[in-house]
Amino acid sequence: MLTLRKKTSARTTNSYHRFYKYNNLIKDMEITRPNQVWVSDITYIRTIKGFCYLALITDMYSRKIVGYDLSDSLELKGCVRALNKALYQTKSTKDLIHHSDRGIQYCSNVYTQVLKRNKIDISMTEENHCYENAMAERVNGILKDEFYLDQTFDNVDRAKRATKNAINLYNQIRLHLSLDYKTPNMVYLKTA
Repeated sequence: MLTLRKKTSARTTNSYHRFYKYNNLIKDMEITRPNQVWVSDITYIRTIKGFCYLALITDMYSRKIVGYDLSDSLELKGCVRALNKALYQTKSTKDLIHHSDRGIQYCSNVYTQVLKRNKIDISMTEENHCYENAMAERVNGILKDEFYLDQTFDNVDRAKRATKNAINLYNQIRLHLSLDYKTPNMVYLKTA
């Protein structure tokens, strides 16, 4: 009678598809500079009417979120918009690796063609191993736990405003122990 109801969650990864799955290129790699590895993931944000989906691209060295998009569907377009935002703000994609899970969005021909056109190497987790994309998962958790994106929003517009605000605070204000108590922006801009 007094059991707690479990919140429903959305599944964001479908790795059972016909598209080519790439090898993990970043296993045991030492990350030494910004724009060496971008990690990518999708998480869900609750609204009263259902879920919307946040596609994030994070620079692995600086922890800066370099591209994002919040949309009301899991379609490919949101991931491509996040990637295009990341590409727009970067100066160089020379020797850049894009790492993600094996979700259908990241394996699709449209997404991989954008990466190939920009001469970005493609790396993916092996099987469904979330630990191989731990940084992307950690950023999702920080945004939800510390910046309150785990709440239920009235509508998609409010969720978009809250997401934009959370990402700005994360990039510009939040200090990281792993960055010697610097913000992602400080580390990214200093060495990019």
